[in-house]
Amino acid sequence: MTSVAPAARDLAELRAELRAWCRANVPTGWRRAQTGIGDEEFVAFQKDWFQRLRRAGYAVPHWPAEWGGGMSAAEQMVLYQELAAADAPRLVLAFVSIHHAASTLLTAGTDEQRRRHLPAILDGELWVQGFSEPEAGSDLASLRTTARRESRPGGDVFVVNGQKLWASGAVHADWCLLLARTDPAAPKRRGISYFLLDMCTPGLDVRPIRNAIGDAHFCEIFLNDVEIPAENLVGPENAGWQVAQATLAAERGMTMLELAERLGNVGLRALVDTCRTPGPDGRRPIDDTLVRDRLAGFDAEIAGLRALCRDLVERHDTGAVGPADASVVKVYYSELLQRLTGFGAEIAGLAAHTELAKPASSGWESGAWLLDFLGSWEWTIPGGTNEIQRTIIGERGLGLPREP
Repeated sequence: MTSVAPAARDLAELRAELRAWCRANVPTGWRRAQTGIGDEEFVAFQKDWFQRLRRAGYAVPHWPAEWGGGMSAAEQMVLYQELAAADAPRLVLAFVSIHHAASTLLTAGTDEQRRRHLPAILDGELWVQGFSEPEAGSDLASLRTTARRESRPGGDVFVVNGQKLWASGAVHADWCLLLARTDPAAPKRRGISYFLLDMCTPGLDVRPIRNAIGDAHFCEIFLNDVEIPAENLVGPENAGWQVAQATLAAERGMTMLELAERLGNVGLRALVDTCRTPGPDGRRPIDDTLVRDRLAGFDAEIAGLRALCRDLVERHDTGAVGPADASVVKVYYSELLQRLTGFGAEIAGLAAHTELAKPASSGWESGAWLLDFLGSWEWTIPGGTNEIQRTIIGERGLGLPREP
C-alpha cells in the first residue's frame, strides 16, 4: 500500500463508484439464502462473491499494486464502509488466504513462492492456518509437531509428524500455513520453522469439530510422516516463530479495518433495530433511557475502534507501528464485540434464544444475537488469548517487568 492519502475529491468519487457497484452486485436476499445451507452451497457462494470483488478490484485492496491491490488506508476505509453499509457478504472462506497467507508471502516468502501462490489465491486457492495444538494454544511456542529434514534424490524434504487443532476451514483448504519444531534442543521459540503445506500431501487427515452452535468450521489436522519439500520453507530454518509474529502483527490492523466497519454498520444497526422492536408487553426497549445510553456508548466505542484501526494501518505504512499496537486493537475489538452481542441477546429476550441458524456468509454481527454472542468468544482466544495480549501490552508496550 501507499502511505499518501488521496485527495478528498478522489475519495468522494470512490465512494460514489462503490455505492453504484454495491447496488448492482450485492446479492439480493443473500442472508436468507445462506441460512441453513450445506457446505457445497456455502463454498460456491463464497467463491462467486470473491470473484465478483476481484473483477472490480475490491478483493485484496491491502495487497501491493503489482499483485492486484494498492489502495491507501483512506481508500480502504471507504471501501469497507460502503461494503458494510450495503450489507455485503463477508469473505469468510478466503479470510486466511487473502490476509495471513498473503502477508506471510509478501513479508517473508521467496519470489518463487509469491509467483506461485498470490495469483492462485486470486483464482480461488484456499488456505488454513496450522498453528495451535492440543498442548499449545495460548502458549503457541510450546508446540510439539516436529519436522525432520531428510535428503531425497529430488532434493531435501521435511518429514512432519504431529497434530494441529482449531484449524478453521481446513476441510476446504488447498494449502496450510504450518509451524513445526525443527530443532528440539533449541529454546522453544528458536527451534520452530514455518512451512507452506499442500493439503493433498499423503499422510494428512482432516477431521471437522462440531462446536456448541452446531457449526463445524473448526478442524483437527493429523500429520503422519507428511513430506514437505525444502523449497516450501518460509524464511530461515528455525526462524519460523519470528516469521509468524511479524506477519500476523502486520496483518492484524488490515483485517480489523473491515471488522470495525462491519461492527458499526451492520452490528450496531441490527442492535438499534432490535431495540426498536416492541417486546411481549408492547414496549420498545429504545424508549428506555438506560437502553439509549448503552446504544450511545456502543456508538462512541465503535468510533474509537475505527480510529485505532485507521491509525494502526497508516503507521504500518510509515513503519511506525509499536510492538503492542496490534494487541491493543485485538483486545478492544473482541471485548467490544462481546459486550455488543451480549446486550443484543439480553434485549432480544427468549425469542433470540430459540434461533438455531444464522447466515453462513456473515460475521458475528448478524443480528442472530445468541449465536453471535456465543461466537464472539472465539475472538478473545485465537491469535493469542486476551490475557496473553495484555501481557504483551504491559511488557512490550508499557515497558513493565516481564511476567515471572
